[in-house]
Amino acid sequence: MVKTKEYGPEETVICPCCGAAIPYEVITLDSNQVKYIENKLNAYDKAHIKYTIDGEISLGIVKDLHLIAGVNACMTAYHILYVSTLFVEKPYRNKGVGTFLMNKLENEAKKLGANLIRLDSFNWQGAHFYEKIGYKKVGEYRSEKDLFSEYFFLKEI
Repeated sequence: MVKTKEYGPEETVICPCCGAAIPYEVITLDSNQVKYIENKLNAYDKAHIKYTIDGEISLGIVKDLHLIAGVNACMTAYHILYVSTLFVEKPYRNKGVGTFLMNKLENEAKKLGANLIRLDSFNWQGAHFYEKIGYKKVGEYRSEKDLFSEYFFLKEI
């Protein structure tokens, strides 16, 4: 592996097993090195993930030729569908559009073989909405410095 721009002088890490000081050099990765480590992680994961399911769900709602809402999700390991995007135009919020769209998504997810749906939401987004439609908040963190929170949700289907 060819190193790129050096990040700084050699640094040492103390080995927790033997207490030896081991010198390491930190570098900035180029795109080939990023691909290399991603491929190494994928190979490692394959030893633990015995199956994968491919699939993507992208649904939208149109009213008067205008896209007013949409959702995008993809299958990941262990029969999990990950929702990356859900958006409803402001005039259509709190009118059942989001619930309708998520119900459609859940039905499509079952057809793909999903058993679980996961998603995340910032505090100004739809955290209360997801709880209202049956998603369980399983984690969160707050950044006092940047004044935001992020929540993580799951729903078994």
